[in-house]
Amino acid sequence: MANTSDIRNGLCLDIDGKIVQIIEFQHVKPGKGPAFVRTKYRVIETGKVIDKTFSAGHKIDIVRVENREYQYLYQEGNQFVFMHNDTFEQIYIDINMVDKKDFMVEGMTVNILVHAEEESPLVVELPQFIDTEVTYTEPGVKGDTATNTLKPATIATGAEIKVPLFIGIGDKIKVDVEKGQYAERIKD
Repeated sequence: MANTSDIRNGLCLDIDGKIVQIIEFQHVKPGKGPAFVRTKYRVIETGKVIDKTFSAGHKIDIVRVENREYQYLYQEGNQFVFMHNDTFEQIYIDINMVDKKDFMVEGMTVNILVHAEEESPLVVELPQFIDTEVTYTEPGVKGDTATNTLKPATIATGAEIKVPLFIGIGDKIKVDVEKGQYAERIKD
């Protein structure tokens, strides 16, 4: 069994019978009193983020997970269908298990964390950036580019993000999926 010195970002643990993933942690050694580890983790089942403090040396139960690449194929009802890139095996994952589903594009490669002992999918991780096209936005006013003003735009996936005024319909852009915002314009 592991202890708190083994905690790192992305580690999956079993806490109170629920599988959680560490988002961030901090080892703290105060001048007075014992050391402790402050963590922030996401409950896989619900997506809820919780802060918890462990005393130094506290025993933790690590869940063995594997990171596997899958290709997103299509949506069927309230499930997404993914195909393993090596074995071509297809799996169905509930829509609620996917964060940032508005940015999913058919054919994109995603990473799926799979519980190694139970062979059950835990988390679907989209790539950090996607290249997409702006399908709708209001036209920018000529000469109004001196400020960092943003306007709403709809991208090819159907998601709505804010883009700079100089972006128009049909422009190809790079979107930061994690933040859900415009990253840069793609030059042809």
